[in-house]
Amino acid sequence: MKKNLYLIKNGKIIRKQNTLYFVSKKEGGGPPSPAGGSAAEGVPGYLADDDDERTELPDDISDKPEFEKRPLAVEQVDAILCYGRVSLTSGVISFLSKYNIPVHFFGYYGHYESTLFPKEALLSGEMHVRQASHYLDKNKRLTLARKFVTGSAANIKRNLEYYQNQEKQLADALAEIDALVESAATCVNIGQLLALEGNIRSTYYSKFDTMLKPGFSFGGRSRQPPANPLNAMISFGNSLVYGQAINAIYRTQLDQTVSFLHEPSERRFSLALDIAEIFKPLLVDRVIFKLINKDMISPQDFVTDLGSCLLSDKGRRLFLAEFNEKMETTIKHRDLGRNVSYSRLVYLECIKLGKHVMGIKDYKPFTIWW
Repeated sequence: MKKNLYLIKNGKIIRKQNTLYFVSKKEGGGPPSPAGGSAAEGVPGYLADDDDERTELPDDISDKPEFEKRPLAVEQVDAILCYGRVSLTSGVISFLSKYNIPVHFFGYYGHYESTLFPKEALLSGEMHVRQASHYLDKNKRLTLARKFVTGSAANIKRNLEYYQNQEKQLADALAEIDALVESAATCVNIGQLLALEGNIRSTYYSKFDTMLKPGFSFGGRSRQPPANPLNAMISFGNSLVYGQAINAIYRTQLDQTVSFLHEPSERRFSLALDIAEIFKPLLVDRVIFKLINKDMISPQDFVTDLGSCLLSDKGRRLFLAEFNEKMETTIKHRDLGRNVSYSRLVYLECIKLGKHVMGIKDYKPFTIWW
């Protein structure tokens, strides 16, 4: 099974004959391989220079003793996600295109910046036209947008129910979310659905302090930049899921820019936001709950400066290791009757959406059944 490759160090991807290498400074971190083991073994380190982590590297670095050169097993890579300052040449781009490997770039705070896509092999004019038709038709768009909201809410409820069974006092939040979900049927425009989704999230977040061990106080959602460790983990995790959704959509005939719940706009792939909404409770929140409640991460794994809070080098490695373990976890699919990974679930969600758009089968959002 192909895996995502996360590059958190600053460095360069170079090509020598038919092999790609990632070249970076030697200090800190493990090899940039598809993550899957422990934080020290499977997830690359994060390079922060003394003055500025975005400092440019010299042009000719591949043979300098202070740099290390690691081969990249491109046959095993599904996509490359760059969280450090990574450069690559046109020869590398051509080589990656041959293997249909997209490269996603994220900024200093973990926000998505851009993607380098190979030539799309799955273009479909009919899919594009039908997808746009669903967006332009108010009722069709509302139907899909409502399903994204209710699917996300069902997965949020599943998390709350788990901790309710652990004798946490969450019955009031569950009842409030039930009432909000019922009101989704009466929403007559996208603005009302987005407001409803925000209210569901606010109710959910209000119980984070109850579900988590002491030491990580939430205090409400803050984004650009995140104000405390919990918000830093949520923002970083959301960017990871967004990247997963972009990559999954690329493997289908869906158009990244035509969405239904989130408004299409410039400089973002809004359909990935729709898909990510459904999976955040499973892929982000459960990672956070485990890291905190099993004492795998501490407040010392964050860096706070001028009102912003970010995961430290170690914190990012810890989060990525757990996130990738989650993505590679398999579950027996109740419809397919075989084991599929959580990563595959994201791709299957895009396939289901595409079938709905093409009029083959009505879309039913993914909900956690275990």
